[in-house]
Order: sequence, then structure tokens, then C-alpha cells
Amino acid sequence: MSTLTEAAPGYRARHTLPLRVEAVRQLKRRRTMVMAGLLAALPLVLIAAFAVGGTPGDGGPDDRITLMDTATASAANFAATSLFVSAGFLLVVPVALFHGDTVASEANWSSLRYLLAAPVPRTRLLWSKLAVALGFSAAAVLLLPLVALAAGTVAYGWGPLELPTGGSLPAGTALARLGLAVLYVLVSLLATAGLAFWLSTRTDAPLGAVGGAVGLTIVGNVLDAVTALGDWRQVLPTHWQFDWIDVLQPQAEWSGMVQGASVSLTYALVFTALAFRHFSRKDIVS
Repeated sequence: MSTLTEAAPGYRARHTLPLRVEAVRQLKRRRTMVMAGLLAALPLVLIAAFAVGGTPGDGGPDDRITLMDTATASAANFAATSLFVSAGFLLVVPVALFHGDTVASEANWSSLRYLLAAPVPRTRLLWSKLAVALGFSAAAVLLLPLVALAAGTVAYGWGPLELPTGGSLPAGTALARLGLAVLYVLVSLLATAGLAFWLSTRTDAPLGAVGGAVGLTIVGNVLDAVTALGDWRQVLPTHWQFDWIDVLQPQAEWSGMVQGASVSLTYALVFTALAFRHFSRKDIVS
């Protein structure tokens, strides 16, 4: 059949399932709108919590100052704090959702076989869905700090990034460092993305793929807290997820981010390769 379709006049495999078509389909999904609303609402919830609970860092003079204690110092501080409280779990959910739901939902709706019969080559279908999932994940990770910057400017004003260790970063430098932090968070989540995408090709249940990726990420966080594992924790992507904080100091440190990015990208490449290998040999019956 593939020989006949490739020989058909006007047929171009690379023109099937255009990215814009897949992107519009995913954008219209209710779960996309709900997730965007939740991410945009978090900074507002934090502002309300600080208004009700008082300014953070009002403890005694001997208390160790953390990033949370400087949250209301400026819009940049508030954006950094919002990223800190969401990177460990909240941002994991949309990344797992966009990658774990993408293929499994088609199988669940019994529309996957019709896409392949269109005919859309299997590799083309996976690349289209993976590219759109990555794009939506990047938008989700970027949405939260952007909303936090806007809301923080209104609530706390524009100014330098006050560092918990003392000193500050000018607003322009702080924005550049926050941009690098957001990029690193996205890269650190690629391991979860690859896992969710692989699981999506192995099941017809979207919730199973999404839940499996989120669940294993939670297990990674638990194992990372077990100090008895020692250096073995360094093979866990979650071990490096907060190393972006190293750029929020006068002299940025890059070693942790480089190692964390390397570990996450390695997992992502392995899981993505497994997804393509399995899907290319899978019997599509739904």
C-alpha cells in the first residue's frame, strides 16, 4: 500500500498532518484551556496569599533568608518565587499532559487508524504530535513567569532582583537570568516529556500515560530525598531540577545546570527513540 500511495500523483508524505492543523486541534481541546487558566491563576493566588498572610520573611533576625522571603521585593523576585514553587510539580503536569495524551487519546477515540489510513506515515504522525506537544509545553512553562512578572509589577513594583544571599541584580540582568532559568526548567522537564510520549504510544488510556509520567516523576523526587543513595541520586533528572537557582546570584554557576541538562536530555532521547521504535512496529487496532 505504501508503494501505491507514494506513487500516487500529488502525494507528499511530508505534507500530511501539517503542524498548524495539529496545533489547532490541540489548542481547541478543553484540557489546554483549563491548564492555561490554572497556570495563569497561580501568581494571583500567591499574591492573595501574601496579602492575607503578611509579607514573607517577617521572622526573627536570625532566620535564614530564602528565595520565598524575598518574594515581594520586586516583580523579578515574585517571578522567581513563582517559578520555584511550581517547577517541582505544577509545571510537570502540563508537560506530561501534552505528551502523554497526544497519541493515546487518538487511540482512545479510535481515530488513530484513520489517520494512518489517510495515509499519514507513522513517523510523520509522531513527529507532528511531538513537535506540537513540545511547543505547547514551552508555552506552558513560559506562561507562568510572564503572568508573574506582570502581576508582580502591579502588586510590588518594578525593580532589581534582591538576592537571598545579599546584594541584588539590576532589572535587566535579572530578566536575562530569569530567561535562562525558565529555559533550564523546560530542558529539565524533557525527561518527563519523553517518558510520557513513550507511554502514550504503548497504551490506549491517556490517563495512564499522563499519570504514569507524573507518578514516576514523583517517585524520582522521593528517591532524591533519600540521602542514603549518595551519588546514585545524580542519575535522577529530579536531582537537578532546582539548579537554575545558581544563576540567581552575582556570579552565576553553570556546572549543576550543565549536568542536569545532560541527564534530562539523555533520558528524553532514549524514551523518544523507544516511542518511535515501538510505534513503528505496533499493530494499530483502534
